[in-house]
Amino acid sequence: MEALQDKIKRLIDANFNRTREGLRVIEDIGRFVLDNRNITEKIKTLRSDLAQIEKDFDFTLSRDTENDVGTSLSSDIEEKRADIFDIFKANIKRVEESLRVLEEAFKTIDIEVSRRLKSMRYETYTIEKEIEAGIKEINGKKQD
Repeated sequence: MEALQDKIKRLIDANFNRTREGLRVIEDIGRFVLDNRNITEKIKTLRSDLAQIEKDFDFTLSRDTENDVGTSLSSDIEEKRADIFDIFKANIKRVEESLRVLEEAFKTIDIEVSRRLKSMRYETYTIEKEIEAGIKEINGKKQD
């Protein structure tokens, strides 16, 4: 059973990383592309909340990047982005999906943390809508 629990910890560690990285990209879009303090603050708060959970459950020692069968896998779509909107969509989806994985995995460890992660996932849906509207508004202004 211990080996399986180590693998779950590894899965959690990878998804903490994925979530944090995606949040940083969308935070910078909110900050530097949209110049939107409110959105930037919401994402920064999500990153802080995630960091607190991660601190309480540090699974870094479960990491095994050298033997990860997925590190060399990629698809054409991952290597191409047409514009800032594509960058945003790829990263917000990365955040939402990895929060879902964390939510599910934490059901085996701590149900309260799982519920917090679920709430964070729903918050990203709202942020997604706000940023998407902001990018479309900027694009609309450029076309005038």
